[in-house]
Amino acid sequence: MSDEVNWLDEKQLQSWMRFAALLVVLPGELDGEMQRKAGMTQFEYAVLAGLSESPGRTMRISALARFAQGSLSRISHLVKRLEKRGWVRRELDRADGRYTNAILTDEGYAKVVATAPGHVDDVRRLVVDVLTPAQLRQLGEISDRILRGMGGC
Repeated sequence: MSDEVNWLDEKQLQSWMRFAALLVVLPGELDGEMQRKAGMTQFEYAVLAGLSESPGRTMRISALARFAQGSLSRISHLVKRLEKRGWVRRELDRADGRYTNAILTDEGYAKVVATAPGHVDDVRRLVVDVLTPAQLRQLGEISDRILRGMGGC
């Protein structure tokens, strides 16, 4: 291992600091709005929305963890909390009883449907509408490249 540090130059540091600030501020803004408007976290909404788009509104909890970029333990705890709110139910996978499925209830689906318009408004206001179409496309491409570099989706 080399003792020499490959420091960022001034422009790289400036870009990194702005991006690092965005990584803190944007999730806080989205989460705060989601809490205020819908009484749930952004992560809870993402999980419910993912279930709402799955066939039969069902997904194995292990697949849901991969989808949501969360650990199996975190998703299992979250599904239990969502179950207490009546938005999700759990049952053994009929195809393979070693797995447990998370199933979005009708009440949970109604919550996603009611919450989605406000969420879209927030995403538009905070990200989409402040960028040109070309910048938005670049943001997607940059995000994909960073995620691939980290071994993510």
